Amino acid sequence: MLVLALVLGTGSATTMAASSGTKTGVVIIETRLAYGGGAGTATGIVLTSSGTVLTNNHVIRGAGAIRVTVPSTGRAYAATVAGYSVSKDVAVLELRDANGLQTVQTGNSSTVRVGDRVVAVGNGGGRGLTTKSGRVTGLGQSITISGDDAPFTLPGLIETTTPLRSGDSGGPLLSNGRVIGIDAAASGGSYFRGSGQGYAIPINRALKIAGQIEAGRSSSTVHVGPTAFLGVGLGTPDESDVPGALIERVAPGSPADKAGIAANDVIVTFAGKRVASPAALRKLVLQASPGQTVRLTWIDPYRGRTTATVRLVAGPPQ
Repeated sequence: MLVLALVLGTGSATTMAASSGTKTGVVIIETRLAYGGGAGTATGIVLTSSGTVLTNNHVIRGAGAIRVTVPSTGRAYAATVAGYSVSKDVAVLELRDANGLQTVQTGNSSTVRVGDRVVAVGNGGGRGLTTKSGRVTGLGQSITISGDDAPFTLPGLIETTTPLRSGDSGGPLLSNGRVIGIDAAASGGSYFRGSGQGYAIPINRALKIAGQIEAGRSSSTVHVGPTAFLGVGLGTPDESDVPGALIERVAPGSPADKAGIAANDVIVTFAGKRVASPAALRKLVLQASPGQTVRLTWIDPYRGRTTATVRLVAGPPQ
């Protein structure tokens, strides 16, 4: 699960307590996994006074509960996931019963140039907000992240000398006091294959995705609203000789469990579509809706080919 954020990097940037100006509109995000008992901490930025918060998708992936704290007031809010993009690593949260919140000032990431001075703000190490100063060293950069089933690429990033740590994910990258990027980070189980610098998602791109989510427009890369849940943990593609999605574990009481799916089974079709890999199944489930009834076919190593109809429920975000 991509939950505990970590960026591998080195640099000469200085770490210090965040000043009142740099931390305006910056919040601390705490998550608890829906399954497995894990927890994580990260950062986000406030876009609206009524509690719309922007962060990374990997921050909230798999979360069953999300709490957001405003450091300047100490006020904590329960949060729901409005939507997210797995491939762009962007997520939008809505805080319950929030009003009058201070918001960040956003800049224009298209005007950023190599050599610009920047400041990253984040909850590095879960110790409260701190800042790290540095310079922009590259634009349009790509990093490869080790995901749950296969590495994937996050392109078009701002590269800086700011060394980021676990907990900095979702925090703002500032230039002249305005947010020009969202710090991107991997989890404790993932890593960046690159030069060891800090990387940020350009704010223009992140805000475009946030706007699409707020408008309720789902697409092939943006999910809006509750996430459908089948209830299976998937193995890696090379762990089975049968093309499909190898089941590593099944959540008790989940739709998959009620259908009789068990560990070591291989799902080969979902809602009439062929499943060629774990990634393919994840994508199909993400495109489905809670409450939807779908027909599944899987290969049981003892009983052979089995088919059943299941009703998907709402579950944690992917």
